[in-house]
Amino acid sequence: MSGTLYLVATPIGNLGDFSPRAVETLEAVDFIAAEDTRVSVKLLNHFNIKKPLVSYHEHNHVTAGQSILARLLAGESCALVTDAGTPAISDPGEDLVRLCAENGVEVLSIPGCCAAVNALAVSGLPTGRFTFEGFLTVNKKSRRERLDSLKVEERTMIFHEAPHKLRTTLEDLCAAFGPERRVALCRELTKLHEETVRTTLGEAVTYYAGNTPKGEYVLVVAGAEPAEAPAVTLEDAVAQVLALKEQGMRLKDAAKEVAEHTGLSKNDLYAAALEQ
Repeated sequence: MSGTLYLVATPIGNLGDFSPRAVETLEAVDFIAAEDTRVSVKLLNHFNIKKPLVSYHEHNHVTAGQSILARLLAGESCALVTDAGTPAISDPGEDLVRLCAENGVEVLSIPGCCAAVNALAVSGLPTGRFTFEGFLTVNKKSRRERLDSLKVEERTMIFHEAPHKLRTTLEDLCAAFGPERRVALCRELTKLHEETVRTTLGEAVTYYAGNTPKGEYVLVVAGAEPAEAPAVTLEDAVAQVLALKEQGMRLKDAAKEVAEHTGLSKNDLYAAALEQ
């Protein structure tokens, strides 16, 4: 019988957030897979947990994942931890979970800290529907394309950013979404200097132009305002175009006139009228 993979969320800054169940799980498993064993050993020493550690991170997850899977299939149990937060969320742990799912290995989540959800909760922005975007790519073309695709996103958006990249990211967000778009900048969550600043993208750009960003940030950005529905349907508008045509107006001119007072595309109206 195969063992179990436990996804154990670790503190994002305050060791007091590590749950008794998480401690019990780490004490019970056969071994622990860690993003950085040097970081995780500090957590284990704090709670006096003595377990074998193996490395599992972005650069070795293919070979390490197969090795961990083999041990799980042999009946051992494993706890997967990251340096901070919930494993498998914007993290190579998702590949290990997929391997386990494909091979019938049970996966259980031991809940705990998640910076994105913590930031969303204190942001003051709508929480009913949101999208997690994580870290934006540093490739300028890919970043621009990604932000362009989010211009009409109506859900609240969550981004992670490092302090040395914050100014550039704020400038790019401001260019894509406009200076009036609301944003909550959540810094150093659960740590001594935790701070949440609720402002606009334009004001954030201005502020950090003269102030040095410090600490890790979660940016919670308001979604776009819902697009207003057209006053009339395309079918009704096409009927208006055809009526003007029957009165002697050229079809293109009729489409342009109806487009101006309905807000619909003149090209769409012209094309639809041609099909009638």
